[in-house]
Amino acid sequence: MSTSPARRTAYDVVLRVFEQDAYADRAFRSAAQGLDDRDRALARKIAYGTVQRVRTIDRGIESLGRRPIRKLDPPVRAALRIGAYQLGYLAVAEHAAVDESVELVRQAGLERAVAFTNAVMRRLSEGFRGLLASLPEGKPGEAALKHSYPDWVAEIWWRELGGEDAVALMRAQNEPPETVVRLVHGQIDGEPTDVPGAFRVERVDEEALVAGRIWPQSRASQMAGLAVGSREGERILDLCAAPGGKATQLSGGVVAVEKHPGRARELEENCRRLGADNVTVLRADALELPSELTGFDRALVDAPCSGLGVLASRPDLRWRAEPLPDLQLALLRVAAERVKPGGSILYSVCTINAAEDEEVVDASGLEPDPSLGDEWSAFRHPRRPEFLLTLPHVHRTSGFFIARLQV
Repeated sequence: MSTSPARRTAYDVVLRVFEQDAYADRAFRSAAQGLDDRDRALARKIAYGTVQRVRTIDRGIESLGRRPIRKLDPPVRAALRIGAYQLGYLAVAEHAAVDESVELVRQAGLERAVAFTNAVMRRLSEGFRGLLASLPEGKPGEAALKHSYPDWVAEIWWRELGGEDAVALMRAQNEPPETVVRLVHGQIDGEPTDVPGAFRVERVDEEALVAGRIWPQSRASQMAGLAVGSREGERILDLCAAPGGKATQLSGGVVAVEKHPGRARELEENCRRLGADNVTVLRADALELPSELTGFDRALVDAPCSGLGVLASRPDLRWRAEPLPDLQLALLRVAAERVKPGGSILYSVCTINAAEDEEVVDASGLEPDPSLGDEWSAFRHPRRPEFLLTLPHVHRTSGFFIARLQV
């Protein structure tokens, strides 16, 4: 028996992510080469869904398989995980999910584990959906297990949003995000949205992307770029610029800083492709800028963060996420030193975590510009109306905190 290209690809990705610490998107790009569109879509759905839901899946495997997941051979672990995901979360033929998971173990040369894999897969086919339905979600730890998040993430959202919204947010970030692009120039076959220039599309037009007519970018991310308020004739500093989505939105003369050489090259290429000849890329550490780089009218600090607002589009990030408030505060202080009096700083992070959001702004001592909330009233922060907070379960876009600060 052979295995389908889609399931083989998903298996390879899951094996690499959990056994070799590979990033899911990079592993998928490599493994999916040569697949047709249909197989690629199914492989992505199985691979990314398995990575997202692995905590819940592992509970099912351990409960029904009656063996600790850590004691299984890596190929068996990966095959059971993708099989369980299909049985629990997808409308696929059960026999295909069971038989191909068993075959993947056989192809890995683990004939001794074939009977065990077959037995566990058959128990999963009979009992996994019932087990999922029985899991409670009334407390942070329960919801984290049911919806497959680290406990600490569930506890933050529970504390800051309340239980009902926290669970709704967990559910939303286990579903595929909407596909939105920014129209750079020309025409587009898409649906206009509540963010100017942002269009909802069925798929990203690769030809238009290569030609620089569009750029894949969530509505919330585009809103952050627009909220900078840059104008022609101004000098703008973008401290964390790669890959360039927001930098290439800005008017005026933009200095786009990127520390890592590879990402700086990518940033330069994206600026060329999108026709952003007003952007100058500077390869430098934002915390150690040349002293003469000062006197800017505005700055954008789209800071590194835990990414708790983009977990839907980055399946393995929930297992890697780390809050970075110290770095974020340091970057804000650099921006404040480089912007001239009367200027402004736009601080944005793609996370939903007060310790990286409003607490960083409060610690900076900078004064928020209250007009931001008036400009984007539909996205006002529920507790701090001078800021913006997009929530995936409310606004159906990525989760961003956005503040405009006065210098």
